[in-house]
Amino acid sequence: MTIKRLATVLAVLGGPFLLYAGTSFLFAPQATAEGFGLPTWPQGQGEGEAFLQVKGMRDIGFAGVILVLLLTGQRKALGLAMAAMAVVPVGDMLIVLSEGGPAATAYGVHGLAAAVVALTAGLLLRERSAGA
Repeated sequence: MTIKRLATVLAVLGGPFLLYAGTSFLFAPQATAEGFGLPTWPQGQGEGEAFLQVKGMRDIGFAGVILVLLLTGQRKALGLAMAAMAVVPVGDMLIVLSEGGPAATAYGVHGLAAAVVALTAGLLLRERSAGA
């Protein structure tokens, strides 16, 4: 498999995954929150749900950036955007760890996501343009 094909596959998988995750946080925030890794979530009359929905919109926005740049062939811009986006799962991982969440979730979900996003960014940025 070529670097370009691998980068494309990773980006194609990343967009829909983020779209699914974001939609889940919008429509079932409390149910989806358990997999995020924080030990407690605000309970009661909508407390905390707005913050979970913000996370959902963030993921949907990132999915949109990935898919639009991929569909328009803006591969270098996609690589740069994904490099910038890689800080988000790193931050999520550090927050889960600092709040006493499970290390397995912090590293296995957020750390792995950061690594995949950074790898995809690196692969996209290593590609040579057709004219070069």
